[in-house]
Amino acid sequence: MSLLPTYIEDDEELEQQEESQTPKEYEIDFKTGQLTGNIVEGLEAIKIWIWLVLQTPRYRYYVYTWDYGNEFEDLIGQGYTEEYIEAETQRMTEDCLSVNENIQGISDFSVSMENDVLTVSFVVNTIYGDIEFKDQQIAKPTAA
Repeated sequence: MSLLPTYIEDDEELEQQEESQTPKEYEIDFKTGQLTGNIVEGLEAIKIWIWLVLQTPRYRYYVYTWDYGNEFEDLIGQGYTEEYIEAETQRMTEDCLSVNENIQGISDFSVSMENDVLTVSFVVNTIYGDIEFKDQQIAKPTAA
């Protein structure tokens, strides 16, 4: 009887298996923000992941890694020019979405700011197809 393992998994094979897994998420009702109890896969799962990332401020919650979330609240209410807000919002959006290996990029990006509410619209290009996000509103959170 040997003390050494008789089978050693190939790290490369293990990585390929992990990469080929279809993404899964709990379904969310986007109007209420509540879970529906269903599990969705593929393109719909990526849509939910994106929605959650857009709703979650980066660095605020210890349960998430520092790669998860967005930094939009740094722009809201600061008096920056419209051009700066548009450029930074697009950069920040690309940054927060780039951590998901299923996302290839974003296109058709537009942004507006009114009364300390940032409104963004864009198309996310994924390996499963395109997802349109239209008029996603992000407001600076109020102090609790």
